[in-house]
Amino acid sequence: MESERETRPGTRADTGPKAPAGTPQDAPPGTPGTPGTPGTPGTQRKAPIGRPRGFDADEALERAMRVFWEQGYEGAGLTDLTRAMGITRTSMYAAFGNKEELFHKALRRYSEGPASYVLRALAEPTARRVAEAFLGGAVRATTQPDRPTGCLGVQASLAAGDLGRTVRDALADWRNEGTARLRERFTRARDEGDLPADADPATLARFLMTVGNGIAVQAASGASREELRLVADTALSAWPS
Repeated sequence: MESERETRPGTRADTGPKAPAGTPQDAPPGTPGTPGTPGTPGTQRKAPIGRPRGFDADEALERAMRVFWEQGYEGAGLTDLTRAMGITRTSMYAAFGNKEELFHKALRRYSEGPASYVLRALAEPTARRVAEAFLGGAVRATTQPDRPTGCLGVQASLAAGDLGRTVRDALADWRNEGTARLRERFTRARDEGDLPADADPATLARFLMTVGNGIAVQAASGASREELRLVADTALSAWPS
């Protein structure tokens, strides 16, 4: 955990140049000798202490998500996060809670955005199409040119010590939930005759999740989209028919 002390607006460390003696700093704009009067020297008025700084919370969360995605949970320091979000730590705590709470919000945003291909894949009409959409989505999501490579749900847990244990466990639950949804979908496919009667839905779900996570790790290691598409195609060649 970082120990840098945050300097709040209005504190001594934030004080700018002093106005010339006799200058009424708190006079309304337009008063001679105060800011707001063209051509008149003076210092800027300070905002009242405790006044919240306006910012776009949605955009700030998007930026925090990218920091976690790129640096992992433990690698993302508070300074990295607040600098990327364009806010102070005080504003971060007020809007999003502590670092762990911010991460959970970022993971939810990731699930609803870059990782939303999982839910779309589950809605495909056949088990084969589900598998194709799942692996194809994993390839695209982990190799976007304007986003970090890899998967937030995998990258964020690769190096999580004791301090990040709760986050690591939450990410394991997040991945296991995806596996469970695939298993349920393949169980239905088997019951409907879309998969062979001897197909094991649990094994197929784990197989897809393992390949998908491997694709994410390889993308973070520099594998290209085309290379990973070939990996997905190879995996699909083993799909039961």
